[in-house]
Amino acid sequence: MSDTQDVDWTPLILAVAPNGARKTQADHPAVPISPAEIAATAAAARAAGAAMIHLHVRDADLKHSLDVGAYREATAAVREAVGEEMIIQVTSEAVGIFTPEQQMAMVRELRPEAVSLAIRELVPEGGEEAAREFLAWTVGAGILPQYILYAAEDVARFGRLQAEGVIPPGPAFLLFVLGRYTAGQRSVPNDLLAFLSEMEAWPEAARLPWAICAFGPKETACVTAAATLGGHARVGFENNLFLPDGREARDNAELVAASAAAAAAIGRPLADAATARRLMGAA
Repeated sequence: MSDTQDVDWTPLILAVAPNGARKTQADHPAVPISPAEIAATAAAARAAGAAMIHLHVRDADLKHSLDVGAYREATAAVREAVGEEMIIQVTSEAVGIFTPEQQMAMVRELRPEAVSLAIRELVPEGGEEAAREFLAWTVGAGILPQYILYAAEDVARFGRLQAEGVIPPGPAFLLFVLGRYTAGQRSVPNDLLAFLSEMEAWPEAARLPWAICAFGPKETACVTAAATLGGHARVGFENNLFLPDGREARDNAELVAASAAAAAAIGRPLADAATARRLMGAA
């Protein structure tokens, strides 16, 4: 009779998304805004099991920003706090403010370790050639891309862009955003199935490692479903403030710890940063 120790699990990459583009300390006093706050959150999340931080920065009015100087300041603070023990992934999210050209310019100037790229924003219809050149540059520069997909139709389009060479060969990591277009943005584990079904239509050689993020109090349940099916996860105050039992989390680290416990319950080990870099395709 075998047990979970006989299962050959790929280690689970847990990322923390501690603030997002919109939440402030009016939403929760532990939402980190300043570089020092973000760095302290990174250290606590790392201790709880996170191997990556998904980084947002704000302007003087606490609005979403893609300012390169602000990113450099926050990145330096996180590196001082955790060294190389976390991947630092910046967002290029538009939030209805930034154009694809501005998003690409930020990445070119900053040259981050890793970046999240929303296909709907970065590759609008008609923008394929600009994206092709930028994404090839990104991979050539050694930046680890994570492609954000909001619905099954995004997965289908990603597959077409991959087949057409707009998405280049090399490192690539997908993020399925569960429940983005559901009432109240309250995700449930079943939201994952449409994404996976669409990816099953790709040639096997084209399939990529993937993660989920989820809105609302069923975040940990969604992580458990993803972990059981071989995926990875991003958790934190960007999308959710609540623990599995419905209590409001004290901080981001408590949400990371809940997901780490869920992984442990199915016998899946957590990836450290070195393993996460390898799984994401770092040279």
